[in-house]
Formats: sequence, structure tokens, C-alpha cells
Amino acid sequence: MADSSRLSFQSATTANKLAENSTVTLDNRVDPDSHLVLFDQGDPANPKNWSVAKKWYLTAAAGLLVLNATFSSSAPSMLLPTFMEEFSVSEEVATLTVSLFVCGYCVGPLLWGPLSEQYGRRPIFIISFFVYMCFQIGCALSQNITSMLIFRFIGGTFAAAPLANSGALISDIWDAKQRGTALAVFTVAPFAGPGVGPVVSGYLVLAGVSWRWLFWILTIFAGVCWLQIVFTMPETYSPVLLAKRAKEIRKRTGDDKYYAATELQRITFSQRIENILARPFKVLFTEPMMIAITLYMSFVYGCIYLLFEAYPVVFTEGHNLNAGVSGLVFLPLPIGGFLAVATYILFFNPSYERKAQECAPNPVPPEFRLRVAMVSAPFLVISFFWFAWTSFSSVSIWAPMLSGGLLGWSICLIFLALINYIIDAYLAVAASALAIVTVVRSLFGAGFPLFATQMYDRLGPEWASSLLGFIALLMMPIPFVLSRYGAILRFKSKYAPSGPPPSSSPA
Repeated sequence: MADSSRLSFQSATTANKLAENSTVTLDNRVDPDSHLVLFDQGDPANPKNWSVAKKWYLTAAAGLLVLNATFSSSAPSMLLPTFMEEFSVSEEVATLTVSLFVCGYCVGPLLWGPLSEQYGRRPIFIISFFVYMCFQIGCALSQNITSMLIFRFIGGTFAAAPLANSGALISDIWDAKQRGTALAVFTVAPFAGPGVGPVVSGYLVLAGVSWRWLFWILTIFAGVCWLQIVFTMPETYSPVLLAKRAKEIRKRTGDDKYYAATELQRITFSQRIENILARPFKVLFTEPMMIAITLYMSFVYGCIYLLFEAYPVVFTEGHNLNAGVSGLVFLPLPIGGFLAVATYILFFNPSYERKAQECAPNPVPPEFRLRVAMVSAPFLVISFFWFAWTSFSSVSIWAPMLSGGLLGWSICLIFLALINYIIDAYLAVAASALAIVTVVRSLFGAGFPLFATQMYDRLGPEWASSLLGFIALLMMPIPFVLSRYGAILRFKSKYAPSGPPPSSSPA
């Protein structure tokens, strides 16, 4: 997802024109890179030069793929009592239909991210989403809980492809100055999906139809998205596009000297395995910044899935809501996410653009991105305590429900700030950094629902939610500390390239 792996392809003249113009002499003795295939200035084949309308369509399409995957993760949450009755299993086993799907997110990013950098975004999207769709059919036809849990885990692994690569696609087509707005719009999808899932399954329960219909709906949704990928989403990864162009030039001219930069890479199998599996963990465990960011994002992400167990305790049991209305109480989460996007576009992004002009031609210090998290982190704490102490059945249902709006707003902005910070700070290894963040946060997302019900039953909704608020309060200083000392940590880092730290914080 890092921009740096693509920046080297954005200038100079392609050998394509040279091959078509017989008056130009190619002399490797004078210019050793005269046969290197690059994009022209303003080349329409360069994804960053595509029209704004096309870029926004692809951004929306990438967001829809993530929405599909995250919607599927939470969709069975209102069907847990049905699974418990139909398959005669405990609540913990029924909860695994959600947790194991999210566990698939731990495996998928380690595969789909590196594979997309080898073969391109498009083939990985096509293959993974087709297999994901097939396993939704498997869930719909399951005759026992074991087969369903296996299908859910494998389905989650293949559904993780857009989580790993949709953000990379956005980085492929937008430059750093424009990426913030596009990423802000895209960031809504990971939070809108989990919020919409319980609404659909809740009303299926209320309608009295078979639980299998939920998985047929997921199959249809996945099929529509797969067709969208096949027919409307082109390849966006520049190194793959340039390698294809070099191959075409060699075929047309009969001259094997033309090449793309990626074709010079000679990576052994062991090196490839190291890059795919080992490097993300090295980045995590050797970088204090990454440890802090990963813990914070993982806690926040785990809390989203914890709410799938906490909300029924507060709303279904405490306020005696039916399954359909109980699903609706999740809607403030994605609504808060949409408001966060508006906040970012209207207030934070203009500030970043002004900073970019001020720092030109140098890049904006990554710590400037953290201002968004510094504003939103305190509101995350407030939202937990708001939800906690309005959870009494005697209090209007609107009070705890509206806290979800503030929660969704703060979570979305925190994620947006920290993801942008990782991309800006880690550049060439940003893909590995984002992959390990996705893996760890998915572990939290899978684990939190498994103890949520017991925690809320034993502590009560008020103190259980307050416990989350206190943990959020302990983690709140993280963006402030990184803003103050991030430049120093980057200077000492092996993976985050930077110059000497400034005398004062750049943020």
C-alpha cells in the first residue's frame, strides 16, 4: 500500500515511444536505462493520470468490496439464538460463526497483499472473491455447525483480500495530496459493514424465514461484487502494468533489451517467504511506534465486534426490543462514520493541504497526520462512558443508542489518522506494516465477542462499558506521545526512513 514502491515509475519517457520512433537512437553506453520502460509525463496508462470520475468510481468500488466483507462478518450476529436451538450448541460455539470469520482476516492479509504485488490487484480480487462467494453457498447448505464454522473461517480468509488490497488500490490511483480525502471516504466501509449486518439478520429473524436465507443473500451480494470486479475494475498496480507494457514492446519490436524495473528483481523462494511471513512481524516487534499503534487500533477494532454481544444485553434484554429493532440500534455506528468523513473532508484535509504547500517540495512530516487522532481520541473515551451510564432500562433508549454515533465518529477518525501515519512513516514497508496491523486487530476482533457476554453479565452493562472506557483512557495518550517523539523514533528506526529529527515536533 505504500506509495514509495510506485513513485519510481512516475517520471521519464517510456521506451514505447522510442521503439515507435525510428529517428531516435538507443545507446546503452550513453544511457544505461534507455531500454527501461517507464510511464510518460501525463501518460493515460498511468493509473494516477486517470480521470477523476474513474478514480472515484474505483474508490467506491473498492469500498463496496470491503463493505461486503465486513457486512458478512457481522451478519450472523442476530441469528446466534437460532443456531443454538437448531444445532444444540452453546452460546460460545454459536458466537464462533462471527469470530472464526474474523479469524480469517488474520491469515488473508499475509497472503493477498504480497500476492497482489507479484501478480497485480485484479487477478487476486477475481480469484479470492469467487472462492469467497462459493463458501457462502457452503454455509447456506450446511447441515451441521462444524461444516458451517469451517466454511466461515475459509470464507473469511478469502474475504480478507479487499481488506488487504482495496487500500492499496486507492494508493495506486491517488497521489499523496489527494489520497487523504479518498481514504476518508473509503474508511467508512469497514465500519458501515458491521453496523448493517445485524439489521439484515435481525429482520430475517423477525420475518420468521430460515437462517439459510442470510447466506443466500450474502452469496448474491458477493456474486454481484464479483461481476463488478470482472467487468469494471482494471489493473491499477503500476509495476505490473509496466511489466506488461515491456512484454508487449519486446514482442512488437523483437528486441529483448526492453524491460520493466520489476523484471530485474531476482527473489529466491526463501526471500519471498521471508517478505510475506517474517517481515510484517519484524516490523511490529522491532518498532515501538508500531507496537503502540497496533495495540490502540486493535483495541478499538475489537470493541466494534464486542458490541455485537453487548448491544443485545443492553437493548434486547434491558429494553425488551425485538430482533429487528435490536439490529437498528447498530445504525448510529455507520452514521457516525459518515459524519467522520465529512469532518475530515471539511476541516482536517484542508489543513493538510495547506501544510503540504508550506512544506513543499519536502513531504509533510508524518506526525502531522496524528492531529486527527489527537482530536478524536478523547471522544472515544467519552462515548464509552456515555454508553455505560445510560444503559439503565429506566433511561430512554435514545441515550445509549446515540452514543454509538460518537463512537463511530471517533473510531473512524482514529483509524484514518493512524493508517495515514503508517503509510507516510513506513513508506517502502508500509504494506507489511499494514498487514500486521490487520492481522493483530483481527485477532482482537475475533476474541472480544467470546468474552463479551460473560463480562456484561458479571459486571453489568454500566461497569463493563466503563472498563472499556478506562482502557481507552489509558491508550488515549498514544497519538500525543507519537506526535511529540515520533520524529525521534523514526530517526532511530530501521524501517521508517527519515532525516534528523527537528528541534520541535512537526505536528
